[in-house]
Amino acid sequence: MNIKNILPILFFITMMLLAETNASYTVLGINTTVTLNTNTSAYVTEVIKVAVSNISTSQYSADRLALNLSLSNWQELIGPDLTEHIVNPKGMMYGLNFLPGPLITTDNGKVAYLKMSYYVSNVTTMNITGPRAFKYSFNKDVFNFEAAKSGIVLGPNTTLNIILPKGAQVISVYPLPDSPALGFAQNYRNVTELSWYQNEPLSTFTLVYVVHESLQDEVLNFFLNIYKILGIYTYVIIILIIALFLIYMYFKLSK
Repeated sequence: MNIKNILPILFFITMMLLAETNASYTVLGINTTVTLNTNTSAYVTEVIKVAVSNISTSQYSADRLALNLSLSNWQELIGPDLTEHIVNPKGMMYGLNFLPGPLITTDNGKVAYLKMSYYVSNVTTMNITGPRAFKYSFNKDVFNFEAAKSGIVLGPNTTLNIILPKGAQVISVYPLPDSPALGFAQNYRNVTELSWYQNEPLSTFTLVYVVHESLQDEVLNFFLNIYKILGIYTYVIIILIIALFLIYMYFKLSK
């Protein structure tokens, strides 16, 4: 084959390899939502907005459809910002799901939203302070955001949302949430979600709240705990209790 015919082919292959090497992804924003549960665990959802350069769109689309790419593979592509931002070194993380979204065309180029969800244990600590009253304190050591000289902070274009359990009443919170902006004026009464935006310091983060359990919930949780221990035999025990009660009432009324 003539050398002149080979050169264009080599040039094309070289350009393709350079395109792969120079694949470019830029993280534009991080939104972390922590839904707190009464069992001290939390369900975390994170949405990471990424700008995808024109030279990387084909590769991104191919990687998105690939079935053999793990989260660690995507972290190598996107960078260190693609990580779990709620991590308890003394607890456990489970139920991880990762979903890279489709490319979206905007006026400033193409973007994609990468969604990650998982559960984390021991995000809060709980103490019983009275009849059906439970006091929870958030464990600030679970934060895995940007490290600064002053400690952990929310990085640029980063939002932290915390959704409180149903019926929770905030006792103390620091730093003051950016949303609701005027929640402190009413002691965050009836507030169900708190949000902090970029550059907020988290090294001295404090969130304490109280959940009052209704009598109905207390009874329901009592039987749920029994079911966790005894399993299907719980129903047998309940049926026996009802049967014994009916027999007792029958003999009592028949006298």
